[in-house]
Amino acid sequence: MKLLFVHQNMPGQYREIVQWLLATGQHEIAFLTQRRNPPQFDGIRTIVYKAHHRPAKDAYGLSKVWEEATGAGFGAAMAARKLERDEGFKPDIVVGHVGWGELTFFKQVWPDVPIIGYFEYYYTLLGGLVGFDSDEPVSEHAPFLTQARNAVPLANIETVDLGQCPTLWQRDRFPNSFHDRMYVCHDGIRADRLLPNADASLSLGRLEVPLTRDDEVITYVARNLERARGFHILMRALPRILRERPNARVLIIGGNDVSYGGKSDKPGGLRAEMEKEVGHEIDWTRLHFLGQIPYPDFQKLVQLSRCHIYLTMPFVLSWSLMESMAMQATIVASGVDPVREVIAHGETGLLVDFHDPDALAQQVIDVVSDPGAFAHLGPAARLHILEHHDFLTRCLPEHLRRINDLVPNARKIESPA
Repeated sequence: MKLLFVHQNMPGQYREIVQWLLATGQHEIAFLTQRRNPPQFDGIRTIVYKAHHRPAKDAYGLSKVWEEATGAGFGAAMAARKLERDEGFKPDIVVGHVGWGELTFFKQVWPDVPIIGYFEYYYTLLGGLVGFDSDEPVSEHAPFLTQARNAVPLANIETVDLGQCPTLWQRDRFPNSFHDRMYVCHDGIRADRLLPNADASLSLGRLEVPLTRDDEVITYVARNLERARGFHILMRALPRILRERPNARVLIIGGNDVSYGGKSDKPGGLRAEMEKEVGHEIDWTRLHFLGQIPYPDFQKLVQLSRCHIYLTMPFVLSWSLMESMAMQATIVASGVDPVREVIAHGETGLLVDFHDPDALAQQVIDVVSDPGAFAHLGPAARLHILEHHDFLTRCLPEHLRRINDLVPNARKIESPA
């Protein structure tokens, strides 16, 4: 089968499936992206395209997202047309993310080629990021701006032949009229590779010996240290945690940019803002900011962690949460609806009120003080991933079934045994 994947930040959510398809040696794969210097996969034709147009910085706010989406969409469509004209590649199916508008005009290029679109998030004033945290007050224009952002999925539900949502919570963010045109299936977690490891160790530059599972290690992971992922709540909980657990070390992974929501208006960003607020109460010799680290080090970090903290506002779940569950981490997480879809309190993890730093601190202290009392949580978390979100046994077969159903005349993709 000939498959074209489309994602501005290759490989995005298609990291596992494109590599699995490539490994079969049976399919012709192309990938269309805006990413400069994208990762190279031998055997995948990678095409880097440029947006045809970008809005000015002072563009009208209510149409700016749509203006950017159409510029990306037209650029992607022209790149797809060139791919067929110059290289003779016409896919049997297109699989791509709708969020940035890249798929918007694909039916104008290939009216007869089916499209599966990844629908990640629909913005509303209730139940999501907007208005959840009192530290980020909602402006009077928020209802109009959030709805304006939805122009892209509203247009693209008519472009795709089938939509994909990774979780039920994300699907339910979209209007009911979308639901019959979507299937719910996660991208997939490689539980066969993400395993617990009692012998895990990690060296840190300022420590004389590596950290192991014998150490009282507390971990927190996010792409960026931002409010949407509860970094400010973590920082407010740390003084008590470090005070009551004098041997604990807290390891924080994450960059200093912002992926979701607004940026801090304070010099130095949110990290500097929180250091000013609570820094005088923290033992800095036991707090380690590691930045963004290589994936193998992330695995070691989670494998040796005595308590792994995952915080988020109601938003798209991080892969790191499910990956940590696969590695049997004992997890303390914010009790918001998307998290409750994978963590049941006292069964596969522990949930606390996102807004209550003291409750977070107490739950973490309880875990590190008596890890044996919570030892059942990690194995149960891994079992949940295996039963519901494992890439090879649960997610991949479903994705392949959906692809095969849309291209009845093409060579079928055989599911793994």
